[in-house]
Amino acid sequence: MNRSVAMGSVSASGLTDPDRIWTEAAGRLRAEIGEGPFSSYIAPSAVRADGAGRLILVTPTAYARDWVRKNALTRMNELWLGLDGLARRLEVRCRAELGSVPPSSAVARVDASAAATPVATVAPVADGARAVRAAGLQDRLTFDSFVEGQGNAFALAIARQTAAWADGHFNPIFFCGPYGYGKTHLLNAIAWEAQRLRPDAKVVYLTAERFLSTFVRAVQDRSTAAFKESLRSADMLLLDDVQFIGGKAASQEELLSTLTALIEDGKRIVLAADRAPTALNEIEPRLRSHLAAGLTCPVEPADRVLKIAVAENRLDAFARMGVVSGLPPRDVLEQLVDRTPGSMRELEGAINTLAAAAGSRLSGLGADEAQSLLGASMRGGPERRITVDEIQKTVADHFNMKQADLLSERRTRAIARPRQIAMYLCKQHTTRSYPDIGRRFGGRDHTTVLHGVRKIEELLPTDEQVARDVEALTRKLRG
Repeated sequence: MNRSVAMGSVSASGLTDPDRIWTEAAGRLRAEIGEGPFSSYIAPSAVRADGAGRLILVTPTAYARDWVRKNALTRMNELWLGLDGLARRLEVRCRAELGSVPPSSAVARVDASAAATPVATVAPVADGARAVRAAGLQDRLTFDSFVEGQGNAFALAIARQTAAWADGHFNPIFFCGPYGYGKTHLLNAIAWEAQRLRPDAKVVYLTAERFLSTFVRAVQDRSTAAFKESLRSADMLLLDDVQFIGGKAASQEELLSTLTALIEDGKRIVLAADRAPTALNEIEPRLRSHLAAGLTCPVEPADRVLKIAVAENRLDAFARMGVVSGLPPRDVLEQLVDRTPGSMRELEGAINTLAAAAGSRLSGLGADEAQSLLGASMRGGPERRITVDEIQKTVADHFNMKQADLLSERRTRAIARPRQIAMYLCKQHTTRSYPDIGRRFGGRDHTTVLHGVRKIEELLPTDEQVARDVEALTRKLRG
């Protein structure tokens, strides 16, 4: 469409509301340039009016601005002029260039419902507290709800210092320790507090699994440049479960480049894994060296005193919400802790069960009644450790096949589905990472394991046979 044609359609359209114009123009542009580029560069942008009344498309990064100028601005203005009754044109600027423009001047943003709902290539890295909330953080995992103890005091002190944007000599900060003892809680708390103290800062929280899946999608959509820019423009990057990065060369290379760029720019990096950086043998040496170059903060398993304090804290929260009335007797609380093995997550699960079952009767509950209400949550002894090998043997026996079939290259449905169920059970009942599970299933890539686990998660609500198989196998594994 040339300029004269575009102008000729002005009177036919006669729209003046930038919101309606942008919704219509963006919908057409999406269809023309494709979902990948649109989601990466256009969808995160917004139209603003400056003090002089000029309309400006504000992109989140300078890289996105340059891409729009080179690849989309001409066509965007053709579409805009064809709709705008006032014959205005769009300029494009990045957010950093318009830092003085108040948020209230934003007049339009892409309406995701105007066309097919887009799947944003870099969804987890939007700006602001509301966007951080949408990135997977949990509201209750703050510093206020974190219970300090002997095993986590040092890590908590470092987390508070990091969240306060205090000048420090260590970057990256690396929290390590067994699953279920507070690493994810600390990363969530840092993200919430850092965003509260600096609302203008870009705080990005990602799990390693989300990093991997988003990176793979960016490669498929040919939008890796936008993926790189969105992460490297962060003021603080928090990456959880780093151990899952192991086993994939391209993802490790991308993470190494991202960490290097952020450190060079003086940005903050916070990471967490189930082991210290030097023990992450699945990760290639160069990346492992970068992970270990800052400060490693161990988060040690909780002792009995800390577990009781966590139980009290959780029940106090339920009391404030009106779920329960008061705390149970001390002996009930101690019995709950002593008979709930494993991590803090398992303890919280038992607390949730007790609170839901007892309700207003909690404060007068006796030890025997509490044990009856909890049932399997109070095992009364050490938890039996379920292994990958045991899961494979149990699954093979259940489906009348050989364990070697699960490890083979055969992909028939009769073997592939049991293999996926076995992978799902390994993820549910062991602490093994995706790469580690893949190696134990005939040397498969971690993405194959991830696909298998997600497939079973999708089938469980809809496929009765799969649900029955998983339930039966879970009972067998738990003895």
